[in-house]
Amino acid sequence: MLDVSVLLSVHDLACARGERTLFTDMSFGLKGGQLLLVRGGNGRGKTSLLRLLCGLATPLAGEVRWRGESIRSARDAYHREMTYVGHVNGVKDDLTPLENLRMAAAIADRPLDEAHALDTLRTLGLERCLDLPARVLSFGQRRRVALSGLVVAGALLWILDEPLTGLDVHGVALVESLLRAQVGRGGAVVMTTHQPLALDGIDIVPLVVGELSPAPGGQ
Repeated sequence: MLDVSVLLSVHDLACARGERTLFTDMSFGLKGGQLLLVRGGNGRGKTSLLRLLCGLATPLAGEVRWRGESIRSARDAYHREMTYVGHVNGVKDDLTPLENLRMAAAIADRPLDEAHALDTLRTLGLERCLDLPARVLSFGQRRRVALSGLVVAGALLWILDEPLTGLDVHGVALVESLLRAQVGRGGAVVMTTHQPLALDGIDIVPLVVGELSPAPGGQ
C-alpha cells in the first residue's frame, strides 16, 4: 500500500551513460521534511541521478514517481512543485537579479511576489547588485541569484547539484539556513555536495551512488 507521506520515490532505477551502466536496482522514498544527501566518487552517477529525478533524462530501467504517480504522466504537476539548480546557474547575463527571477517565474508559470523576491535577494547578500546585469557579477554572486530563485519559487521539492560551488563561508551558512527552512516547513531536498555542511537536526537520508546499495530512507 502506498505511503501517502512519501513525496518522491524511485523504483528499481537503472542508469547508463553511453555503454557504461552507472547503477541498477535503486529504490528509495523521500518524505516531506527530509533531505536526501547523495554522495559518490566522480563519474559514479550523481548528476545523472539528479537529471533522472528532474525528468531531464530517461532511465535505463525503473521509474521515478511523485506522490505515487510516474513523473512522466504527472509532468506538469511535478514541475510546478519541483525546482532544480544544477552546475550551471541558469542566470542570464543581460538581466539584473530581479529580472532573472521574473524570467524564471514566467518560464515555470509561477507567480512572483516582487517584494518577497527583493527581500530574498537582499537576504542572500545581493543588495548592492540589484541594478547590475548578471554578466558583471562574480560566480558566487550569480550562484546566490540562482539560490534566491529557490526561495521565491516556493517549490515543495528542491533538487540541487553541488549548490555550494563558488560560495564563501557566509554563502555556505546561508545555504544551510535555506535548507533548514525548506525541510522545516515540510519541504523535501535532494542534493549532492563535496563540501561539509552543518545539518544537525535535519532528517537526512544518505545515498551513496555507484559504490554501495542505497539506503531505504523514507520507506
